[in-house]
Amino acid sequence: MGSVILPSMSILKALLLVSVCALSAAVPPPPSPPVAPLLPGEALAISGPDGLVYRFGDASDEFPMGCMADLVWLKLEGSEWGAMNVQFNCTGKFQGRACWLPKGHGKVDLAKALAANCDLAFMSWAQESVKWWLRDLGEGPARAMLDDTFAPFLGGRLPPGNELPPMGPAWVGDGDLLRTSPVDMLRWLMDPAQDETVRRTRRLLLSFNQANYKEGMWWVETGTAPVIGSRDGRSAWAAGGNGQILAVLHLAQGMGKIDAMNRFRAIMRVPPDK
Repeated sequence: MGSVILPSMSILKALLLVSVCALSAAVPPPPSPPVAPLLPGEALAISGPDGLVYRFGDASDEFPMGCMADLVWLKLEGSEWGAMNVQFNCTGKFQGRACWLPKGHGKVDLAKALAANCDLAFMSWAQESVKWWLRDLGEGPARAMLDDTFAPFLGGRLPPGNELPPMGPAWVGDGDLLRTSPVDMLRWLMDPAQDETVRRTRRLLLSFNQANYKEGMWWVETGTAPVIGSRDGRSAWAAGGNGQILAVLHLAQGMGKIDAMNRFRAIMRVPPDK
């Protein structure tokens, strides 16, 4: 899979190339290319039907993945959790851990937890999944499955062995165990092995808009992540697509979930919700 680094090319020009490729592939063109420049500390990776990755800013730099871990859990357990219609009552605290939203998110299902980036819900469901794995697979095979799924984001930081680690905050992205870059996260999403994960993410995030659903609608997942070397610092991520374009954006320290959504929409020219 190719990659293009274009330090002198604007995001506008790069997405124009993506648009041309989309047209040449006889598919509807994507929304109008963006005009918003990146802010200091932002890093962006974009792909289109040409299969190339366009990089802007320090898009190959690695950061704690934070909310992007939710997408990996959707790959691993999304089918099971969806079939079971998992629920969680987020009161703002769980096992001594605080939610990023102090008052909590209330009762959430999988779609609401993903949209709200409710890490406590994902941590609770992950802990339940471990119980099922131990019962149905045994610890060794379960550990192998976990290692295989999260391998692109572990970087050798998980000690080898056959024991399952505790499913604490680190496994939902709160810590520096799981790391990625905009480019690496984008390549993971582009991999055909993730096609069903991308489809599931899109269905869940657009579930509240089915009445107004149109082909080419954008899904966007946003949330925060820790900052290495900073006890309380947070950065933010956004990832999204419209069926033709995929993009991953990392924002600088001090930016939050709402900032990530606003910046992604501005950069990628995502139409406002109706």
